[in-house]
Amino acid sequence: MTADSTDAFDPLEILRELKWVGYVVVGALGRVIHGSGEVTDGVDIVPATNEANIRALEAALEELNARRRDGAPLDLERSLATQPVLDLVTDAGGLKIVPEPAGTRGFDDLRRDAHTEPLGSGLRPQVASIADHARMLAALNREQDREILRRVRRMVELDRGRSRGWTLER
Repeated sequence: MTADSTDAFDPLEILRELKWVGYVVVGALGRVIHGSGEVTDGVDIVPATNEANIRALEAALEELNARRRDGAPLDLERSLATQPVLDLVTDAGGLKIVPEPAGTRGFDDLRRDAHTEPLGSGLRPQVASIADHARMLAALNREQDREILRRVRRMVELDRGRSRGWTLER
């Protein structure tokens, strides 16, 4: 099966192939897992950049039949060192690899507050905290993200309130 951006998106298949890779889910899928009402057609990850993890990521990308959306050859190590976002298409849909998202210092920074989220079928990816999602959106400072950022900040407020024992009154 070959895929392009119009084929079906299967985020669980992408995450399943990444099972031996150290990464944190970010972007729209990360916010959806936290409960946002967004719709997405891709998975965005921030990988650990140590040598063993890069090798595991290369193997997973091969299994997913990953290729660059721009058609250039896929040289993972070089791309991670020189590009802010590596935009790939796989047989299961879009995959963006972001070594250091805006407003963060990369994997170790995001992993600190990430949550392990059970998605079924034994999948339990690390997902960046909703506060870190707000931080990344604010740092991007893009017009198209303003409404999403407003909603994500509200989710942060609700999450903090819940941790302080607030209850919703009817």
